[in-house]
Amino acid sequence: MTQHLSNASAQTRRVELSTGVIEVDVHEALMPLDELCGFAARRNPKRGFLFVSKVLGKHIPVRPSLMLAVHEQLAGQVPVDLPGPIVVVGMAETATCLGQGVFEAFKRMSGRDDVVFIHSTRYNLDRTKVLEFKEEHCHAADHIMYLPEMPLDAQMFQQARSIVLVDDEASTGKTFVNLTQAFKQAIPSIERAVTAVITDWRGPERTNATHQAMPVPCIGVAMLKGEYRFQASPNLAAMEMPKATGNGANKDRLLPRNHGRLGTSGLFELPPSVKVFAESGLRRFGGAPVLVLGTGEFSFPPFRLAMHMEEMGMDVCFQTTTRSPIIPMPGTAILSAMEFGDNYDDGIANYVYNVTPGMYAGVVIAHETPTRSIDRVLLAELEAFCVEI
Repeated sequence: MTQHLSNASAQTRRVELSTGVIEVDVHEALMPLDELCGFAARRNPKRGFLFVSKVLGKHIPVRPSLMLAVHEQLAGQVPVDLPGPIVVVGMAETATCLGQGVFEAFKRMSGRDDVVFIHSTRYNLDRTKVLEFKEEHCHAADHIMYLPEMPLDAQMFQQARSIVLVDDEASTGKTFVNLTQAFKQAIPSIERAVTAVITDWRGPERTNATHQAMPVPCIGVAMLKGEYRFQASPNLAAMEMPKATGNGANKDRLLPRNHGRLGTSGLFELPPSVKVFAESGLRRFGGAPVLVLGTGEFSFPPFRLAMHMEEMGMDVCFQTTTRSPIIPMPGTAILSAMEFGDNYDDGIANYVYNVTPGMYAGVVIAHETPTRSIDRVLLAELEAFCVEI
């Protein structure tokens, strides 16, 4: 059943960060602000703050069932009568899981079979590139999108009339404009766009400006709508940002399977061997707290593993590693950070936030790259188990 945003009773927040002061006003929401997101400081002179979702499963551990509920609530707001075929896009790296979750929920709710999912990626593959675009304020600017590998999915993609762009938040709308323009140039048949985010901070003026800049009619759906103001500290412009851009090398040998980068129109199924792994986890940990940790863009299959473990009765939370450099600080949404080497052979730092050694009885790192690619320091500090999906 579709839920509609309700007027929020003057929810406002003012948070002092090491990089500046952020203030937000909530206009309407499906859930209270404090249940949806917090705020943190980024090591990024372009933008010194971050909206940290509490229901996304990225920087904060989340119950899989809560994530699923958010997927369904967002999907329930997407019009079921959009002109088809429809392409649902998850934005890397933050919204790969959210995007695929919204896709699966929309597919189940609508009963439509003319819907294909794909997520953008930072990684170069020996595949046909359909488009590239930039995220203006991001620490890693380039997004790549490939032609889906299955012929029917590729046909739907190339003949798409509607796109649903899924991200964790919207603040300026420029990324959506850039992506829609790139889509329209690559696929002229596109005639409708929908933006779907957990928190939409554009406010009425920015939202109208975004929609006017779009090459096709657009609507926006969200769990929360409001607006923000950020007053940067004088030292922000001089802040040095850690290297967060990959080496651009071909990653085919590391990424032999398609988990969304090359499109899918089907619903994901956990491999039997991974279900057996989950059952062994139940025997080992019982009701003790367990964390399932995805790796970067590889998020939806690990989420489904965590969901399966929760359905078996385990006490499980989910989140993923990230290349996003955030400053831990008391009173913000990021309280701790672990730094380690990335598992995609990019030679850059990756991080896991709000997780400390001994916090869980067990940590499962679910990854798509070979096991040898996982940083031994991370494995040792978390005493983690690995499962390749």
